[in-house]
Amino acid sequence: MLKLDLIKNKILPLDEAKRFCARWRLKSEKVVFTNGVFDLLHRGHVEYLHQAADQGSRLIVGLNSDASAKLLGKGPNRPLQDENTRALCLAAFSYVDAVVLFDEVTPESLIKELEPDVLVKGGDYKIEEIAGHEFVQANGGKVLTIPLTEGHSTTNLENKIKNS
Repeated sequence: MLKLDLIKNKILPLDEAKRFCARWRLKSEKVVFTNGVFDLLHRGHVEYLHQAADQGSRLIVGLNSDASAKLLGKGPNRPLQDENTRALCLAAFSYVDAVVLFDEVTPESLIKELEPDVLVKGGDYKIEEIAGHEFVQANGGKVLTIPLTEGHSTTNLENKIKNS
């Protein structure tokens, strides 16, 4: 199998992701979930995802679909890259075990389906603002935030490109 096929195989529909999570839990592997648009991958994303992966055995990334990303109001031109491109870029990281697209504004229903042991978001969120935090905590899981890498954001990168 080609390496690109191995990467593409990490982009999963919900039902398959649920089966993977169930298998991982049977092996006592800790499942970590995070989510985002991940429009233009940059150093902040790389460091954030690596730190999220360090919180458990398996990392699942919930990826806002193009329709979902537009609902977030990040700007008329966002996302800059389509969902398939963004999913492939995320799946290429060795420490990302699965990428699952979702169409809603928040991944709360996806979190309830996947039942992660750990829910992670960036340090710009308070725990009580994180979609799915109540569900994860009620099921004995952990919810935490990871500090952002200062000066590295998609908005900063987009502005830098516009102004050059």
